[in-house]
Amino acid sequence: MDHRETTIRVPLGQRSYDIVIRAGGLRALGDYLRQLGFSGQVGLVTNPVLARLYGQTAERSLRQAGYRPTLITIPEGERVKTLAWIARIIDVLMAQRFDRGAVLIALGGGVIGDMTGFTAAIYRRGIPFVQVATSLVAQVDSSVGGKTGVNHPLGKNMIGAFYQPAFVLVDPETLRTLPLRERIAGLAEVIKYGMITDRHFFSFLETNMADICKMDLGLMSQVITRCCEIKARVVRRDEKEAGLRRILNYGHTIGHALEALGRYRRLLHGEAVAIGMVTEATLAYHLGYCAKDVVERQRDLVRQAGLPWRLPPVSFVQLWDAMLHDKKVASGHIHCVLPRRIGMVTVEPLERASVKRWLADPQFYGPSWRLSALTKGAR
Repeated sequence: MDHRETTIRVPLGQRSYDIVIRAGGLRALGDYLRQLGFSGQVGLVTNPVLARLYGQTAERSLRQAGYRPTLITIPEGERVKTLAWIARIIDVLMAQRFDRGAVLIALGGGVIGDMTGFTAAIYRRGIPFVQVATSLVAQVDSSVGGKTGVNHPLGKNMIGAFYQPAFVLVDPETLRTLPLRERIAGLAEVIKYGMITDRHFFSFLETNMADICKMDLGLMSQVITRCCEIKARVVRRDEKEAGLRRILNYGHTIGHALEALGRYRRLLHGEAVAIGMVTEATLAYHLGYCAKDVVERQRDLVRQAGLPWRLPPVSFVQLWDAMLHDKKVASGHIHCVLPRRIGMVTVEPLERASVKRWLADPQFYGPSWRLSALTKGAR
């Protein structure tokens, strides 16, 4: 086991916590819980696939540290991210008489983390929870920052709470068993961080994307660390998305709309974000916020990562209505993160007429791009 670890602090006063990035760290999960001072019941929430892959390792570590974990499994996928499944988790907690001294552990990706965190936030008016992130999306983004919740049929993450974890453990070794499609999808959130705030990181990704796609553990530890550093800095300055934190939604306005239109079955979250980023960049170019090379460099990096980037067939009315159900809508206005240059974005309200003109233009990817060219390399 590689005992080298990187610790990133998320400084939020009494809600502060550490992100530990350590290859093989899952085998020390029980030790980490002991260091945090937890002594009550432990609920380990995961899905059947991850239970087979990592459940035994996690449970063994917890038992060696003196805990008797209760394994709680829910089906895999975005479709179970509902209040009904939250109720089922709570049914187990009630049946096992979990009290306020208990702790929940989310062993999984974004869905497991969001649902476990939301359950912890509302069960007995709040019990602690720990994120053990196993997917790339969770390791670089969703496990950090305290956003928890579930979906509504009309919009993603519309029901939830800001509730910070007590600790985040990232074990890059779990990426080795991640399905290829999910591994690639997670790279969208990685690219996002370069686009919104760090042009040097974006250039690093351009240079190293081929090796990053191979999930080299050393390189992935660097990538995960940088993403978590950026996320922690943003969350420290704006915990509840009153201002700066909105930049983390780059690609998500259109991305969430596409997920909802596909009923959370057609696109993985990262795939939708990838399409959203490229599409929102073309909108920014159309509106005069950025130069064409900003769109081109991002599109090329997204394609190099093997991600989809072309907007699927969708009418303006469908897209606009879906975006209106996004949780970032305020006073009836859709706010969208638009790039100004690599490493810098702005949050702007969208005008319905402008978006309609942009989407109606058969060359909305820019004057030199033909629709026939958009199919090249597109997935």
